[in-house]
Amino acid sequence: MVHHKKTLVLGASANPSRYSYLAIKSLRFKGHPVEAIGLKNAEVEGVEIRTGKPLLEDIDTITLYLSAERQREYYDYILSLKPRRIIFNPGAENDELYDLAQANHIYPQEACTLVMLSTGQY
Repeated sequence: MVHHKKTLVLGASANPSRYSYLAIKSLRFKGHPVEAIGLKNAEVEGVEIRTGKPLLEDIDTITLYLSAERQREYYDYILSLKPRRIIFNPGAENDELYDLAQANHIYPQEACTLVMLSTGQY
């Protein structure tokens, strides 16, 4: 049985050339419920990209498409969502948040969400 993992795409974009856009499409295609937060309100594949720090529940995975510097303002928010894991996509590696995740019993993973989805490792 496939377990669908509710995923927050943090750093989401409606620009088709962005990896976060492709991640939303791929997650939806694989049947995962998706929440998305970005700099501008938009929509991708029926997923509303919201701004700010909306109240979200039951987030299994947060997949990051923000540079380490841009992640800082979201530390408390990310930890408050109590995800099971955080995926640090290429370019989003961040030792500080990695350590914070581990200290809060969240599994940090440096990986590519798109590769994980395409190889069945998600």
